Amino acid sequence: MSLRERVLSQLDGRAPVLSCSDLTELRELLSSPTGPAPVSPTVFPVTEAQGLVEWGELAVDRAGHRVTWRGDPLPLTPTERELLALLIGPPLVVWSYEQLCASVLGGVDTAALQSTVRRLRRRLRGLPDGPQVHTVRGVGYRLDPAPRLNGR
Repeated sequence: MSLRERVLSQLDGRAPVLSCSDLTELRELLSSPTGPAPVSPTVFPVTEAQGLVEWGELAVDRAGHRVTWRGDPLPLTPTERELLALLIGPPLVVWSYEQLCASVLGGVDTAALQSTVRRLRRRLRGLPDGPQVHTVRGVGYRLDPAPRLNGR
């Protein structure tokens, strides 16, 4: 079930739902003299529920519940593993707090998300040339683009 479908089912017809891709679009919609215009829902690409996602020499095997760095296992909790898979999966974008909470935690608990990010950062810190989780203030989190491997 998609995030939009989960939100709609939780609201169960109690309130309208407005979907915006970023804060600029939201500001434009709210400041419009005629009010929000009908918008088509923004579909945010989410990586497959199963499969292998890679970032340089880091690999997250979602189906096998395994993370490896340069072939060596990296012990992560299921929540940390899912968060990492989303952050490194295509496309490499800034993920909003809300998107990550819904996709990884199944809700909107930003305190739990911040705690998970903190633990993930601590685990990734020990990886030489490994990925780093960056905060985009007021928006969410992102990773740097993956390093090129042998001219690829």
